[in-house]
Amino acid sequence: MTEADHRPVSLTGVPETALWTLFNRATEPTFADPWAERLCEVLEYPYRQRFGSPSQMHPLRARAFDAETVDFLDLHPDAVVVALGEGLQTSYWRIGREVPWVSVDLPEVQELRAALLPADTRAVTGSALDPGWMDAVPVDRPAIVTAEGLLMYFSEADALGLIAACAARFPGGRMLFDTIPPWFSRRTLEGLAITEHYTAPPMPWGISVPAMRRLRVPGVAAVRELPWPSGRGLFRRPWPQVAMALPWVGGQRPASWALDFCS
Repeated sequence: MTEADHRPVSLTGVPETALWTLFNRATEPTFADPWAERLCEVLEYPYRQRFGSPSQMHPLRARAFDAETVDFLDLHPDAVVVALGEGLQTSYWRIGREVPWVSVDLPEVQELRAALLPADTRAVTGSALDPGWMDAVPVDRPAIVTAEGLLMYFSEADALGLIAACAARFPGGRMLFDTIPPWFSRRTLEGLAITEHYTAPPMPWGISVPAMRRLRVPGVAAVRELPWPSGRGLFRRPWPQVAMALPWVGGQRPASWALDFCS
C-alpha cells in the first residue's frame, strides 16, 4: 500500500464513534470482517491513541445483530434492511445476502462510505430522526431496521418516537438496537474519558434491562433481548451469563434488543 492509498479522516462527535467500532471489529482475531480491516488500514487515524486497547464489545454486538438480521431474512427472503446511523459498519458484506439495503447517516459519514466501500447499498444522507429516509424504503417488502450503537445518543423522547414511527411505517417488521444503563448515561453526560485523548460523546438515553423488558410503545408486539455470542477470556461463556444473573449487574448493564412490530 502506498501513501496515495491512505485517506485522512477528521470525524468528530457522534460520527467519530464509527471509527471506534471500526477499530474494534478490524482488530478482533475471532471476527471475520475483511472490509473493516481494509477501512481501518486505509484511513489515517490514531486509533490506539484515541481509543486505547481494542475491545471485544463491538465485534460481539455486531455478531448478535448479524445473526438476528439473518434470522429475519431467512423468514422473509424478500425483505429490505434499513441501517440507521450505519457509520462504517460493513454488515451487508459480512451477511452476504443480495437484498435491498438502505444506509442512513450524516453527510460526512456517507462521503467516506461512498469513497471507500462498494456501491452495493443505497445511501440516504441525513439524520435517522428525519422521517424523510422512510421514503427510500420499498413499501411492498417486509423491513428490518437496525440502529446499532445509535439510540443512546438521542433523548428518550426522540428514541421512543423513532421506535414508534418505525413500528407504524413497517408493520410486521423488526427493529434491532442496543441500550446502555442509566448510570452509564450519567457518566457520559459528566464527560467520560475513554483515554486521555478521547472523551465519549454524551449519551442522554439510558434504560435498565428490566425497564426495557416492560417497554410499551404503540405498534410493538414483542420485546426480546438478543443473546451475545461467546467471546474470549471474560467474555467466554458461561461467565457473562453468571454476571447477568446477579441482581444489580443483571439489570444495570448494556444490552441488545429486537422489537417485533405488530402486523
